[in-house]
Amino acid sequence: MTSTHITHWIAGQPWDGTAQRQGDVYDPATGSVTGRVDFADDAVVDKAVGAALAAFQEWRHASVAKRTTVLFAFRELLNARREELAAVVVSEHGKVHSDALGEIARGLEVVEYACGIPHLTKGGYTEQASTGVDVFSIRQPLGPVAIISPFNFPAMVPMWFFPIAIAAGNTVVVKPSEKDPSAANFLAALWREAGLPDGVFNVVHGDKPTVDRLLEHPDLKAVSFVGSTPVARHVYETGTRNGKRVQALGGAKNHMLVLPDADLDLAADAAVNAGYGAAGERCMAVSVLVAVDPVGDELVERIKKRIAGLTVGPGHAPGSEMGPLVTGAHRDKVTSYLDTGVTDGATLTVDGRTHPIGGEPTGFWLGPTLFDHVRPGMSVYDDEIFGPVLSVVRVASYDEGLALINANPYGNGTALFTNDGGAARRFQHEVEVGMVGINVPIPVPVAYYSFGGWKSSLFGDAHAYGEDGVRFFTRGKAVTQRWPDPSHGGINLGFPTNQ
Repeated sequence: MTSTHITHWIAGQPWDGTAQRQGDVYDPATGSVTGRVDFADDAVVDKAVGAALAAFQEWRHASVAKRTTVLFAFRELLNARREELAAVVVSEHGKVHSDALGEIARGLEVVEYACGIPHLTKGGYTEQASTGVDVFSIRQPLGPVAIISPFNFPAMVPMWFFPIAIAAGNTVVVKPSEKDPSAANFLAALWREAGLPDGVFNVVHGDKPTVDRLLEHPDLKAVSFVGSTPVARHVYETGTRNGKRVQALGGAKNHMLVLPDADLDLAADAAVNAGYGAAGERCMAVSVLVAVDPVGDELVERIKKRIAGLTVGPGHAPGSEMGPLVTGAHRDKVTSYLDTGVTDGATLTVDGRTHPIGGEPTGFWLGPTLFDHVRPGMSVYDDEIFGPVLSVVRVASYDEGLALINANPYGNGTALFTNDGGAARRFQHEVEVGMVGINVPIPVPVAYYSFGGWKSSLFGDAHAYGEDGVRFFTRGKAVTQRWPDPSHGGINLGFPTNQ
C-alpha cells in the first residue's frame, strides 16, 4: 500500500520543507499505516503565524461584501464535494460514511450561519446622545487566531470556528489532530478555490510541542480548542497566561435519565444510537443511562436486543453501522475498562470483544459494550472512556437521578426521556448541564445557537459558534462623534452597489 505524505498548508500552498519529526496515520479498519504526517517545529509554526499576520493586514480591511462572497463560494464547493471529504474522514478516522456525511452537514450549518456576517456584526447607533453628538458601536476582528481540533470530528469541529473567524475578518491557523490530519488540508484547498486570499487559512500539523508554540506565540490573539478536560485546562491556563482570549471545550460524561413513563422503545433506540454511534468517540455521546426503576430490567433487555443486531465493520462498507476506534492504542485503553469494570463490581451484560466484526482482524475493533449496575466510584462511571461502552445506573426516583447528574464534575450534555411535560420542564430548569435534550439523546444545538457545557466541560466564557462565536472572534468599540457641518458630495445617478 502506498503511503501518503501529509504536510502543512501555509500561505495558500503545501509546505515545501523537510520535517524533523513525523507521525504515522492509520486506516483504523485494517490497522495499516496509510500515511506520514509532518510535525511542525517552532520555525514552521512561526512561518504559518507570520503568513496569517501578513494576510490579516489586508483581510481585515476587505469589505463585508467581499468576505461573504468568498464564504458563499466556499459553501458551494464544500456542499458539492462533501462525498470526497467524507471519504477522507472515513479513511483516517474510521467512522461510517453516513456519520462522516453527518458531521460535514453540521459543519455546513456554521458556514451558512457565517454567511450572514453582515447582520451578525451590526452595531448600534444613538443619534443626538448629547447636543450635536452621536454615539455608535462597531465590532472588529481580533487578528490571527488558532484553532486546535480533536480527532473525533476532523471536519466539523474546525468548522465550528473558522467560518465565523474568517467572516469576521480574522486570519486562521488550524492545528488538527495528528491522528486524522487530511480533512484540514482538504478544506484548505477548497478555501483557495473559493478565492480566499493566501495566508488567511493555514494548517500546521503536529503534537504537544506544536500546540505549546501556538499557545505561546505573541502574534496569535485567540485560541479555540476542543478535546479532553486535562488538555483543555492546559490550553486555557497557558493561553490566557500568554495574553490570549481562549475558549477551551473539554470532556464529558453525558447522562440520559429515563423515567418510568417514557416510551421504552424510543429510549432504547436513543441509548444505542447515542452510545455507539461513531464507536462512542463523541463528546456528546451518551455514556451513562440512568434508569428510574422499575424500568431498569426491561430497558436493559431492549438495549441488549438492539446491540445484537448492530453491524460492525469498515466505515466505507455498505451496511456498516459502527466502525473501528481511531488507533490501536486507544482501542486497547477502552478495552481495559471491560476488565476493571468487572473488578469494580459492575455487571458486564454485553462484552464488545465477542461481537461479530465484518472487517480485517488487524483493525482497531471493539464491539458495543453494556455494563449494568454501575455506581459512582467505579472507573467505568468516573472516567471519560470515549469508546462504545454504555453504563446503566439504577436509581429509585427522579430526584435521585437528578442529584446524580448534578454531582458529576462534567456538565456537557444530558437528556431526559419522559412523556411528562411537567417533569421535562422541571429537569431543564434544575439540571446543571450546558446542553439539554428532552426526548433528544444528542442535543447538539443548531448553528444559530451556541455549543458548550458547564463545569469541567468548558474553560472560558464563550461557547462555540452562534452568537457566542461572533462575540469571541470580534471585539467591540464605541465611537462618540461630533461634526460641525454636513459635507456634500458630487452627483451620481447610478444605482448604488456594494464594492
